[in-house]
Amino acid sequence: MITVLKPGLLSTVQDEGRQNFLAFGMPRAGVMDRYAARIANLLCGNPLSAAVIEMTLIGASFRFEQNCRISVCGANMNPQINGSIIENWSAIDVSPGDILETGYAKTGCRGYLAVSGGFNVPIIMGSRATYIRAGIGGVEGRQLKIGDLIPQGESPPLSAGPVHLDASYIPEYHEKIDLRVLLGPQDDLFLPEGIETFLQSKYQVTDDADRMGYRLEGPVIKHLDKADIISDALGRGAVQVPGSGQPIIMMAECGTTGGYAKIATVIGADLWRLAQAKPQNIVCFSQCSETDAVQALSAERNVYRAAAKCVAAGQKEVLTTSAGRRKLSMEILGEKYLIEIEEVQ
Repeated sequence: MITVLKPGLLSTVQDEGRQNFLAFGMPRAGVMDRYAARIANLLCGNPLSAAVIEMTLIGASFRFEQNCRISVCGANMNPQINGSIIENWSAIDVSPGDILETGYAKTGCRGYLAVSGGFNVPIIMGSRATYIRAGIGGVEGRQLKIGDLIPQGESPPLSAGPVHLDASYIPEYHEKIDLRVLLGPQDDLFLPEGIETFLQSKYQVTDDADRMGYRLEGPVIKHLDKADIISDALGRGAVQVPGSGQPIIMMAECGTTGGYAKIATVIGADLWRLAQAKPQNIVCFSQCSETDAVQALSAERNVYRAAAKCVAAGQKEVLTTSAGRRKLSMEILGEKYLIEIEEVQ
């Protein structure tokens, strides 16, 4: 159990979202930056999809009511335990009464708090994710507020000491963001110079950027005729271009259908970059092939496997122990590994 002392600007319980309800008009929702959320769970020994707390721009503060392991990943919100700074992208053990404080995101936009066992809020339509517009999931379907008590799941077996993530797996957040896209499905509704403008121009993230979508501002993308289409399926990463010629990138809580022509789709492996963007950041697009997109997804999965070898992830039996090292049997993305981990003492 943890207690919310300060809720921050927008903090919600999220997991990887609702998988099978798009046909009924229910957005998937879930974490905006799946990479940071998954790594935070790995560091705590949780399944990759366990529920975490997503904090936006201004972090929250929490008091822990039981022993557990925690990890804070994503945006650098200067996390502190009982007033002492802790390392981002690492896991530490906390005791009852310990207080975690996070502040303004110095780099990035969204931070993720994971705890061993995950957050055990009710499952609604197959997910614990908060979707505020419908008032479902998370804690009463809303953002967190002072005094909220959030239950934790059963903690998995953990290693004896804290663990940290190797620097090679920690992303850097820049003010200029490069996104790879697949053109279509309606790129034929744009003039050739419109597509060229889209791929060769710089766009700025506007203040109208949230969990539903990011509106960008920059050179006008010209349509062949009208911007409107017969409404069709809409998904995360889709780049709509309304009559203004300014692109809008759909994010975690986008609608399930849309009526503007979609010039391209941001590949899934790059969406975390946009999730960490703040207003005034610059976005540039580059075209890639379907093969490139599949390879990028495969590379992301390989990072999770490699990162797992750096941490003592849980629910796995400790097989042998030597000075400063442990061998564990682990299962990541359905595959079993026998790994040796060096722990931080």
